Amino acid sequence: MRLLVIIPLAIVLILLLDAFYVVEEPEQVIITQFGEPVGDPIMEPGLKVKIPFIQALHRFEKRFLEWDGDANELPTRDKRFIWVDTYARWRISDPLKFFQRLRDERGAYSRLDDIIDGETRNAIAKRNLVEVIRSVNRDPLVTEENPEDENALEAIEFGRERIRQEVLDKSQTRTEDLGIEILDVQLKRINYVEEVRRKVYERMIAERLRIADRFRSEGEGEAARIKGEKDRELKRITSEAYREAEGIRGRADAEATAIFAAAYDRSAESRAFYSFLKTMETYETVLDEETTVILSTGGELYGPLKRSTGR
Repeated sequence: MRLLVIIPLAIVLILLLDAFYVVEEPEQVIITQFGEPVGDPIMEPGLKVKIPFIQALHRFEKRFLEWDGDANELPTRDKRFIWVDTYARWRISDPLKFFQRLRDERGAYSRLDDIIDGETRNAIAKRNLVEVIRSVNRDPLVTEENPEDENALEAIEFGRERIRQEVLDKSQTRTEDLGIEILDVQLKRINYVEEVRRKVYERMIAERLRIADRFRSEGEGEAARIKGEKDRELKRITSEAYREAEGIRGRADAEATAIFAAAYDRSAESRAFYSFLKTMETYETVLDEETTVILSTGGELYGPLKRSTGR
């Protein structure tokens, strides 16, 4: 008897538990009956009721979702290959369409892979490499080592930001009937393939070497200029010193000559002593231990020797 009471109560309890459900704040719910949607999507949170066991719940995110694509090797219009890595933000804008077209988030990610990757490939294939890696035209940075005429940047007409916007606009158009709204698309990373990257490195190295050679040449020129100025200044100083020394020597010789002349004019003894001193100075200048001199007895150089011997 007790069992007959408990079993119906349990069945009723199970039916009640399956009939009531709670919609959370970040959720939106679709009710299906035998696999087909029933009624409008439930967007408001709270306690809700459905037909137990006959109707099923399908919960979908109301918040923004992230799509992170794989990096793809893509060609540009000028036949350069680059790696492009993109990501996007999206949300389920119409859960009924979303359920009918895609069923769940796994199906949505698969379609987003096709749509966003395809539009990215189309947009980049129509542009040159410089359009993909730059966003705006700007004046180059002019420095002493990077003159303006050597660092000019190629002008762009489209640019990376407009490529991103084009991918976003076309992707949004293709997802309108899927119950999806793509909020944003970004080119997360762009990198050269190995061959192009190697050429870029080689160009950078060549540019640095060229700048280093210019610096070295300018340094050598400046060193030559400084050395020339030093040699010229040294010659000027030496010349002035020589001129000053010669002037001093000339004045000293003139003064000595004047003194000797004054002494010579005083008396015969003074003249004889002066003549003797000049002869001795001459001996000191022209004679040494290895010199042999033949003198005439009538010469002035022999006079002091003759007088000293008394012959």
